[in-house]
Amino acid sequence: MSQGESDLPGPTDAGGDSTGHRDPDVLRAKYRDYCSARVADVLLTLTPDEIFVIAEAEARRRGGHEGPASYSEAVDLATQRVRHQLNLPDFAAWAVAYEAEPSRFDPLLLGLWETEEGNYQQQREDAAS
Repeated sequence: MSQGESDLPGPTDAGGDSTGHRDPDVLRAKYRDYCSARVADVLLTLTPDEIFVIAEAEARRRGGHEGPASYSEAVDLATQRVRHQLNLPDFAAWAVAYEAEPSRFDPLLLGLWETEEGNYQQQREDAAS
């Protein structure tokens, strides 16, 4: 399930302008989007029973003896377990791969980064006024 850094699929424009300047906030938002999409891809293939099995394994790994008390807790635990098992790259490694070939990543993004980009822009405008 894990991908090495050299196998990373990736996105296009990291919020750069015509001068090639990259906005670090946009790049970080795209990284979070990429990681969220990878985890979601796995979670969406699981049945509720499989989510509970994974959640119970994660609870045991953490030293707990009881499984999740609710479905919401099961999803949280399963999400953490899947994220850990995917061995996602850290931001620095992902950013290098993204900037080298963004067209590999953009098709894999969910578009969540666009909402964050709008929030960053609004914060900048508010700070400037």
